[in-house]
Amino acid sequence: MTALILGLAALVAVVMGLALIDQWAERHRSYQLAWAVGSLLFGLAAGAEALGAAAGWTPTLFRAWYLAGAVLNVGWLGLGTAFLLGRTRFGYLYALLVAMGGIIAVLTQVKESYAGAGSLPIVYLIGALVLALAIGIETYFQDARWPRIATIEVLAVTLAATFFVVTAALPDGPPPLDIHGVPVLDPLPGSLRLLTPLMNVTGGLALFLGALFSAYVFMPKRRPLDYSLDPRQTGDQMLFNLLIAPVAIVVNFLWSLPGALNALTRGRLHSRVPATILIALGALLITGIDFGVRGGETTVFAVSKLAGISLIFAGFLVSIEAFREIRIPFTNRRLAIGRVERGDVSAETDST
Repeated sequence: MTALILGLAALVAVVMGLALIDQWAERHRSYQLAWAVGSLLFGLAAGAEALGAAAGWTPTLFRAWYLAGAVLNVGWLGLGTAFLLGRTRFGYLYALLVAMGGIIAVLTQVKESYAGAGSLPIVYLIGALVLALAIGIETYFQDARWPRIATIEVLAVTLAATFFVVTAALPDGPPPLDIHGVPVLDPLPGSLRLLTPLMNVTGGLALFLGALFSAYVFMPKRRPLDYSLDPRQTGDQMLFNLLIAPVAIVVNFLWSLPGALNALTRGRLHSRVPATILIALGALLITGIDFGVRGGETTVFAVSKLAGISLIFAGFLVSIEAFREIRIPFTNRRLAIGRVERGDVSAETDST
């Protein structure tokens, strides 16, 4: 049964990845390509786990499962969210998450004392802090190209993780399994395992919080707590607003929910709102799984994987982006034109 559920999760992820590639080929949006890579990586990891559960684990399956599932897929999904929200002030939060990933990598080494890691945790931290600072500065100057800086981290970690996985010295034969039926992580080098916080903290939380942020952007808003991230304000005002913005956004989001529900019942709610809430719920499930693997706890729930990727796919389908036009995939033949709504979130310049 576990293998069947994981196989279904892999199928859903691959279908979503192919649909995103189809969209990217038509519209050439960077976030579509990044999400497609993340979806296909998720499908690869779930497929490897399904094969391991059905026919037994091999070193090759172990490498593919850890690289695609524990290290890479969430980071690429989070990068897609960064590109989607590149014209908003979401860059401030993304910069904070990049810095958090580097800090957690160091704290993980302090706790676990992985052999052979050497000075790499400090290198990871310095790299994360430099990139976080650059993203924050670009966001301050309202430069929508800050996601390109985020791409540097994701590509660097992808290349490094691939090298470490390929060159890792694993025992011959089937890897040892834990009580949950998945390989234990002990044979993997610390240099590899310390890369996972850089991707999972940043990507997982960016995917989750970015989805909620998108819902906030498109829902009818009431703002009992006012704030501004206008870069033209004085330095002390900017710092104060940066500090209160997280609290203000949460309060304003909750305060706006009744109006959003009313708009939903009247058929006037932008399709992005329910779509992104579905994505946030799916991200919460998937991120929880990957954080567990990152910390060395390999309690992976097959049902959670299937539910998480299914919710994200459902959000993708609900979104007007999927149905702006109904077209035969990978062709130019259009069957129908969908309803038109207010501009997409990639073009939002909301002061949030």
